[in-house]
Amino acid sequence: MAYAFTMQTLYTMPGHLIRRLHQISTSIFADGMKQVGADLTSPQFAALSILHECPGIDQATLAGMIALDRPTIGGVVERLAAKGLVHRKTNDADRRAKKLTLTPEGEALLRLVQPVVAEMQPRIMNGLSQEEMEQFTRLAEKIALNGNDLSRAPLSLPAGTQDA
Repeated sequence: MAYAFTMQTLYTMPGHLIRRLHQISTSIFADGMKQVGADLTSPQFAALSILHECPGIDQATLAGMIALDRPTIGGVVERLAAKGLVHRKTNDADRRAKKLTLTPEGEALLRLVQPVVAEMQPRIMNGLSQEEMEQFTRLAEKIALNGNDLSRAPLSLPAGTQDA
């Protein structure tokens, strides 16, 4: 028997709501970057943040640490390098891998946008109390952790790093 979806059913489905929340988050992020004159996407910000904390990691490790697939991380790193924000150096231990580090320009841009990104987080959860924001974050983390193996690009932290 086929299930009949109504508009109300659609508007309350978790998948639909997650897609809408992603749209809202992406829009708020883009507006915040525009306000400070930064040409940066959310995945690029994530990459800069990880490279700041873990300089010298390779592209595959970076991909796992921000849960992006290899083709996507390739484009992210290529764009960051083209902007002069990331430096790629051949890894002496594995000539196929490139060690990634932030350039001074990358470090400066990260310092500029970190407070902007921090300030936009409550806007993303517009209308929620502090307690509700904390509850939402806990539940979203739980869903992401429990569904990690279902992702095409699961979060993968290298040994010796703290859990996200």
